[in-house]
Amino acid sequence: MEGVVMHAIETTEDETAAAQRAPGARAPGRRLTRLRSASGSLPVLAALTGAGAGVGSIVFRWCIGGFTRLFSGHDDYAAAPGSANPHVPWLGPFFVLLAPVLGGLLYGPLVHRFAKEARGHGVPEVMLAVAQRGGRISPKVAVVKTLASALTIGSGGSVGREGPIVQIGSALGSTLGRVARVTEGQMRLLVACGAAGGIAATFNAPLAGVFFAMELILGTFTAEAFGATVLASVTASVIGRAAFGDVAFLALPGFHVDHLAQYGLFAVLGVLAAAVGVGFSRVLYLIEDACDWLWRGPEWLRPAVGGLALGLVLLALPEMYGVGYPVLQKATEGGYAVGFLLLLLAGKMLATSLTIGIGGSGGVFAPSLFIGAMLGAAYGAGAHALLPGTAGAVRAYALVGMGAVFAGAARAPITAVVILFELTGEYSIILPLMLAIVLATATSRLLSRDTVYTLKLRRRGIDLEGPAPGAPLGTQRVGAVMEPLPSPLPSSTPLTDAADLLGLSGHGALPVVDDTGAYGGVVTAQAVAEALAEQPQTAPTRVGQLAQRPSPVTTDQFVGQALHTLLSAGGTGVPVLDDAHEKPVGWLSHQNVLRALHSGAV
Repeated sequence: MEGVVMHAIETTEDETAAAQRAPGARAPGRRLTRLRSASGSLPVLAALTGAGAGVGSIVFRWCIGGFTRLFSGHDDYAAAPGSANPHVPWLGPFFVLLAPVLGGLLYGPLVHRFAKEARGHGVPEVMLAVAQRGGRISPKVAVVKTLASALTIGSGGSVGREGPIVQIGSALGSTLGRVARVTEGQMRLLVACGAAGGIAATFNAPLAGVFFAMELILGTFTAEAFGATVLASVTASVIGRAAFGDVAFLALPGFHVDHLAQYGLFAVLGVLAAAVGVGFSRVLYLIEDACDWLWRGPEWLRPAVGGLALGLVLLALPEMYGVGYPVLQKATEGGYAVGFLLLLLAGKMLATSLTIGIGGSGGVFAPSLFIGAMLGAAYGAGAHALLPGTAGAVRAYALVGMGAVFAGAARAPITAVVILFELTGEYSIILPLMLAIVLATATSRLLSRDTVYTLKLRRRGIDLEGPAPGAPLGTQRVGAVMEPLPSPLPSSTPLTDAADLLGLSGHGALPVVDDTGAYGGVVTAQAVAEALAEQPQTAPTRVGQLAQRPSPVTTDQFVGQALHTLLSAGGTGVPVLDDAHEKPVGWLSHQNVLRALHSGAV
């Protein structure tokens, strides 16, 4: 073994010397030094990205406040719905008819001319950049998104500020990565750091920022990603707290679950919240389609003309003006009747969908919290009326409804649990919150293939789990690149024999069949080696005890999608199943995919 290692070292040194002698060649040592340098600087870049996101969130919220006072004459018009604008008192409450029009005249041309990707709620564009564009986001998005979203919210647009700050922070991270010339993987990580920092600073929720970035933006959990996003989130939170103070998003009195039957009520609320969250997604894009169908003029004018329709909604229901946090707070305190809560729920769906549909810029996270609070408060009031001695406090249902509707719409359960805990500072809500959110997530998966974020991309023909458009493996099917199925191992094969067969097979894994010949899963060389290293009393003895079923890969699946399964399987290879997912008909590995690509077969 030592001789093999020494030979490898000598060979590497010879190749390095040869490369250095070649004219115009770059020394591998320099490349290695640069890579090590980039890897070592990642914590610094993550902290800088967090600092940029923190400052960006301050500027963004300052812009929202300034434009809100300019267009409405109030710090937050939702706190005084129906009142007149002191700048134009003679208009009374009818000024809301003009505010969205004036705002649209400003942000419509801005977005159309400088950054069309700043339109909408922002998070899907960041997810796409990470999944298929190497984390590349134009730096001008940060500036345009800040102004456009602040103008949209300030002039009455019923959207949130989380989507914009995620896109702003991500654009800053991407720009910093481009300046530092980091690798593509590190660029994606810096984009996620920007998203984490933006969420952390805006909502004073550092943990939620970390999990939002990993669960929704990166879609993976690794030690490196966790460390980098934590650095960014902490840095942004420190800056945000210096500017906004260290206070919880909602100030609520403590409560606790008094009766075990309440958990059953929370479970039902979770299922209902999933239906409402999925319904919100459908309404959002249904109204956007209607706006696309109706509008035939220039895109830069669309927000202003559509602002007339939004103004009518605001005139009828002024609580929809802006983000609406004062209304949400009042609902959690039991300040509205059940009928009005349901009206606010429907109104928020309509106002948010219309704001996005006419070309406005803003997030859907805060609207989903708003909708969830209305649903939860109405549900809690109904439960309390029917079961006064069992239901418990109404405000508990409002808080659980907030997290459950977001989980139903975005399908991000960890983020939903953590962010509701941080936004409220109430640990007593954790158990019912976790129960409702898990049920909401599972029910949402049954009701819809997509989330409120991925549906926007799928409508444009983009599948985040598939290959990027134009990629060399973009349109090929697994059946075109797979190789013949290796000889399977019977499930009764002793581990010592399996080790020999795996070593001779040339594969890092082999399929397993039971006594009847039915497919039983895959056994890897690593699993066999680990089992043989255990104590004889506790170690498995047969291959069937180690076989596991990877996610199914079928012949008609895109290669880009199958590569995700290959990665999760450790890259050792996976069987290709028939359409019924019962019988293996081939074998897929990284090697044969690359071999087929090189030979031109794909």
